Amino acid sequence: MGILKHLVLTGSFMLVAVTSMANPTFSSDKTDFRLETIAQGLEHPWSLAFLPDGSMLVTEREGQLRMIRNGALLSPPISGLPELVVSGQGGLLDVILHPDFEQNQILFLSYAHRNRDGITTRVARARLDGERLTGVDVIFEALPRSNTSRHFAGRMEFDREGNLYISVGDRGEMDRAQDNGDDAGGVHRITTDGGPAPGNPFLDTSGVNDTFYTTGNRNIQGMTIHPETGEIWSHEHGPRGGDEINIIRAGTDYGWPTITFGIDYSGLPITDDTEKEGMAQPLHYWDPSIAPSGMAFYTGDLFPEWQGDLFVGALKMRKLVRLRIQGGEVTEEEDLLTDLGERIRDVRMGPDGALWLLTDSPRGKVYRMVPPQ
Repeated sequence: MGILKHLVLTGSFMLVAVTSMANPTFSSDKTDFRLETIAQGLEHPWSLAFLPDGSMLVTEREGQLRMIRNGALLSPPISGLPELVVSGQGGLLDVILHPDFEQNQILFLSYAHRNRDGITTRVARARLDGERLTGVDVIFEALPRSNTSRHFAGRMEFDREGNLYISVGDRGEMDRAQDNGDDAGGVHRITTDGGPAPGNPFLDTSGVNDTFYTTGNRNIQGMTIHPETGEIWSHEHGPRGGDEINIIRAGTDYGWPTITFGIDYSGLPITDDTEKEGMAQPLHYWDPSIAPSGMAFYTGDLFPEWQGDLFVGALKMRKLVRLRIQGGEVTEEEDLLTDLGERIRDVRMGPDGALWLLTDSPRGKVYRMVPPQ
C-alpha cells in the first residue's frame, strides 16, 4: 500500500500526518507518534479499564462489557451485567476498578436504568469472576428520575483515600443543577460500599443528599486524578460554547446555568453572566464547543516531551487536545489527530506508558498511541 501525506494547518503550527493503512504516524510540535489499532467493531465504546494481567475491559454504550486479551477482542461479552436501558445518550457508561482490585476483583459500572418512574444514572458494584460478573449490587442511584434521555454523565474516578467520585448530568433540564434537593447536575462522592464519604460538604445540610460533593455541573464526561496533587480534575459539556475544565473541590458551585460562556442551541442567551460571586470560574473553557469526552494526564516514559500534559478527547471537533498547564493556567494548547476524522470518546493513560483512545462509532476502535518504529 502507498503512503499518503497530509498537511493540516491547525492554529499556530503545521501538523503533518503520514498515514499508512495499518499504523498511521503523526507529527506535532513536540514529538512524533504512531497509532496502533488494538480492537475495532465495538458498538459505541465508552470506557476502558486495564486489568493487572494485561487484559482490558471496554464498555459499549449499547449494553455490553467486552474483554480484550492478548490483543484480541473476546466474544461473547462478559455476562452478568446489571439491568440497564439503552436510550439516547444513556446505556452502559463507565467502568473503573476497585483500588484493591488485584486482591478482591471488584469493579464499578455506571449506566442508565429505567423503571416506571423514569430513567436515571446508577452505579453498581460487582466481582469479575473470569468472564462473568457476580455479586452485582446497586450502590448509587440519582433521584428523582425523569423521562429525558440526555446528560447522564456517568464518569467516575477514585481519589487517594479510596473514595469514588460519580458525575451526574443535569439530564437536559438545566435548572436541576442549581437545585440541591435534586441529585442531578453535580458530582457525588461515596465509599466503595455506597455510603457518603467521610468529610462530604453537605453531611449536615438538611434536604441535600449526603453524597453531594459539588453542584452546578452540566454534563461531566471526563474525570481524572492529578498525578502530583491528587486533586480530581474534570471537564464538562457546555451548550453552544462554554465547555469547561474544572478542579473538583468540596462544596463548590460551578455555576451552571446561572453562569456560562455558552449560549442556547437556539442561538439565544442562557444568561448574561459569565461570573458571579460564590461560583467557580473554569480553569479553561472552549468557545466554540469541542464536545469534550475522556481525559488523562500523561505520566509515562514513552513520550518525555508530554510529561505532565493533560489530554482531552473531542467528539464534535473529532480531535485530541493536548494542554500544558503551569501555575494554574493553560500555557499551551495543541490539536492532535484532526486528520483522523474520529470522535474521541475516552482517553486513558496506560500502564505500558502509552496513551489509549476509544472512538465513538457503531464500529468503534481502541487505539494505542506509541512512538514511531
